[in-house]
Amino acid sequence: MLTTLLIGVLGFVTIAGLGWVFVGGGGSAETAVKRAQAFGSPGEGGRAAARKPANREATAEQRRKEIVTKLKDAERKERKARVTLRNRLQQAGLPGDTTRFWIISLIIGLAAGGVVVMLGQKPLVALGVAFAAGIGLPRWVIGFLAGRRTKKFTAEFANAVDIIVRGIKSGLPVHDCLKIIGRESPAPLGPLFQRLVENVGMGMTLEQGLEKMYEAMPTPELRFFTIVVGIQQKTGGNLAEALNNLTVVLRARKMMREKVKALSSEATASAGIIGSLPPGVMMIVSVTTPSYMEVMFTDPRGHLMLLGGAMWMCCGIFVMKKMISFKV
Repeated sequence: MLTTLLIGVLGFVTIAGLGWVFVGGGGSAETAVKRAQAFGSPGEGGRAAARKPANREATAEQRRKEIVTKLKDAERKERKARVTLRNRLQQAGLPGDTTRFWIISLIIGLAAGGVVVMLGQKPLVALGVAFAAGIGLPRWVIGFLAGRRTKKFTAEFANAVDIIVRGIKSGLPVHDCLKIIGRESPAPLGPLFQRLVENVGMGMTLEQGLEKMYEAMPTPELRFFTIVVGIQQKTGGNLAEALNNLTVVLRARKMMREKVKALSSEATASAGIIGSLPPGVMMIVSVTTPSYMEVMFTDPRGHLMLLGGAMWMCCGIFVMKKMISFKV
């Protein structure tokens, strides 16, 4: 029984750890909140604003406070979206049916256990492998698909906002600009905006439709866009100018993200190699010379060594994850 638990722990650590290194990541809404608060600190802009009329200063301060409040709400919603399995499935472009997900996970676990049994291993060993494959592998796949889809959405989102800016300047209403984006933009941006247009056509307000869209794609860029549109609808102002400034910020974030990715690519590759090397070597040695590794699974001292190795693997993966994760 202890051998089975050790094999299950090693398999789960390997699958979940590597998936966390390559797929995991954190949001950047907290950084945006700090930047928005920094914008509100006194400085040259504050002294210039003091020379403006009192009503303009009050309006600017009110907008600033509203932006900070909305960003804090966005941070809470983003954290909730990250821990909800249904939102994670929607972000990956899959149906948000958690029951189907658990059924598929069970099938994968049973298939992995059946393969191990066919290879001549003990049923308890097969049970450990089935547990590791059924719990770790599906979540890694969901995280990988969600991350890839989010990158595609973020890469094209600034261009979509530019379409709205040019459309407003040429005299088109915002609804028609959204239709153009939904019709001409690639997936996943186009289908999401097409669904937004349909929701608005069914009676939702634009802000409610954007909130619904954010549930399926919880990105900071979309949250910034929602905040700009919501504040403009409440307080008025030049929407084209506000969205144009937003595109400048989005492109600057994209450039910074690419720089960080280039600088951390070597560390990411090293983390993947170091994380997969110990279990990989153990599997190769077990296949080539089974008698050499058999002692680790039959002797109590080998059990302790395997357990200690699994614990150190967890610590190492956690440290490498912290070292290569940069919030932009």
